[in-house]
Amino acid sequence: MTATKTKPAKATKTKPAAGAVARAKALPRSAAPVRAKAPAKGKANGKVAVVTVPPQVDDELGRLWDSFKGDESDAAREKLILHYAPLVKYVASRVATGLPSSVEQADLVSYGVFGLIDALHKFEPGRGNKFETYAIPRIRGAIIDELRAMDWVPRSVRFKAREIEKAHAALETNLKREPTEKEVAKHLGMSLVELHDVITQISFVSVLALDEVISVGGDRSETVTVLDTLADMGTGDLASGMEGQETRVLLATAINSLSEREKLVVTLYYFEGLTLAEIGGILGVTESRVCQIHTKAVGSLRGHLTERD
Repeated sequence: MTATKTKPAKATKTKPAAGAVARAKALPRSAAPVRAKAPAKGKANGKVAVVTVPPQVDDELGRLWDSFKGDESDAAREKLILHYAPLVKYVASRVATGLPSSVEQADLVSYGVFGLIDALHKFEPGRGNKFETYAIPRIRGAIIDELRAMDWVPRSVRFKAREIEKAHAALETNLKREPTEKEVAKHLGMSLVELHDVITQISFVSVLALDEVISVGGDRSETVTVLDTLADMGTGDLASGMEGQETRVLLATAINSLSEREKLVVTLYYFEGLTLAEIGGILGVTESRVCQIHTKAVGSLRGHLTERD
């Protein structure tokens, strides 16, 4: 019995369709890879694709983002900080509108830069958000956090002081006169004792900045700092003496608008040089009560002088 040999079958080659060949020839031989600029989730060679460029940026800015997020380039980070620096100035100017003039906007900008740097590192382009939308709240938060850290006055006391000022202004507008303590307490929904306690707390944190700007002169158009108004015993300037005389006249008019007890406390404390304890002995009240009357009187004087400005 003889074995028969079988030849292996030859593989048949199939020619591609003419249309596929034409399409293949139409494709360019080489093309540069393009980074994703929009959120995309997929796998390339078994690895998850990482988006390094946020949406809606030009090519040059996109390359900086790609270098910073992809390669952690310090040079790219510095260029991104300079590019988004105007965003910090914009946020700082908005925050500065509600702050006293003693706070420098340059300081706010320096606080905001730290927020910008933090936002650059934590920003995830793959989420599809614009960087400006992500960074603005963080820049503002960094500024406010720094301001709160530098403020030695508790936030609750600041809040109570603003509420009393708002209530005093609202009642004065509605009543067309100076409101009484009972009216202010009723407007705030608290008792008279509670109002006195709040005023006492506020009196301990009232600070006047020497570089605060005030208005002086006949038409109140000239501005100087509080430091400039302090008496210099070594000189005798006639113009300064006239301005001081005018200021005293305005102050006397404001003092005359106070209640009798407030007027007496101001006179004894500032003009007679008595202490709060000595004034309390004269009025027959405690030193804490005299402190409350003094704080309320100073607030009323400040309000009258501000209206004159």
